[in-house]
Amino acid sequence: MLFSMPGNERLAASIAEHTGWATGTLEVRRFPDQESYVRLRSGVSGSAVAVICTLARPDDQIMRLLFAARLLRESGARSVHLVAPYLAYMRQDRRFKDGEALTSRQFAQLLSSEFDGLVTVDPHLHRYADLGEIYSMETASLAASPLLADWVRANVDAPLIIGPDSESEQWAGAIARLIGAPHAVFAKSRRGDRDVLIAASDLGAWKGRTPILVDDVISSGHTLANAAREIIDQGFPPPICLAVHGLFAAGAEALLREVGCRMVTTESISHASNAITLGALLGDALARQMEGGAGRLRITPE
Repeated sequence: MLFSMPGNERLAASIAEHTGWATGTLEVRRFPDQESYVRLRSGVSGSAVAVICTLARPDDQIMRLLFAARLLRESGARSVHLVAPYLAYMRQDRRFKDGEALTSRQFAQLLSSEFDGLVTVDPHLHRYADLGEIYSMETASLAASPLLADWVRANVDAPLIIGPDSESEQWAGAIARLIGAPHAVFAKSRRGDRDVLIAASDLGAWKGRTPILVDDVISSGHTLANAAREIIDQGFPPPICLAVHGLFAAGAEALLREVGCRMVTTESISHASNAITLGALLGDALARQMEGGAGRLRITPE
């Protein structure tokens, strides 16, 4: 049985449609003092259940999510799983300065204490080789690049895939291989959260192709906007910005529109740019996990 936290109803419906599973009801609201109220309105005794809750802007969600998980278990659920297409608190994966909280581990411990399994999409695994390094529950880390490649194949003639920095190579390279398109990767140096410098490679050999900037996350938008300006300066039209997760921090969408970019994202975080559904990908992985698949899953492109 599937349960949706507020704001995740469309994604839960997509998973339910693909799997044929029933959806239950959680009543979630806030008291006047902003504390969370959670009430279960569906029977779950003996059932394996999953809570659908993407974890963008997690500080507004985490307490009610933990309350819901504990409530489902206390109400007799056989197992309680979390489907969080976007997984928060993965970037603080080391102590960059003395005295910093190692929030990726602390957040992992919180979720692992209440859930039996986690299904997520393209988490920020930079210094961790696998989610199992910090999560003590079963985890399924899914790759969205095949779905992004399908979108490009269906919507863009003669694409040129471009990664704005070295970290984006895994998505840009995978998409390019899957669709048989050329790709290039720029270099980036960061001087602050919103201060980045992009060193673009020469794209002259691919004039006439449609540039597509690919990244895992659109957050502040500055990396993609600066990369887009470099592309335009080389005589190309404004690129399509294609990303797995559209966080869109304040001002990010306007910044990219000013450059002339079109934005396309998966439905991991609800946004007007969502054009790529995740229901089948998430539903299949969740089914395997609920059926007791061995070990932690790592699903990568073919």
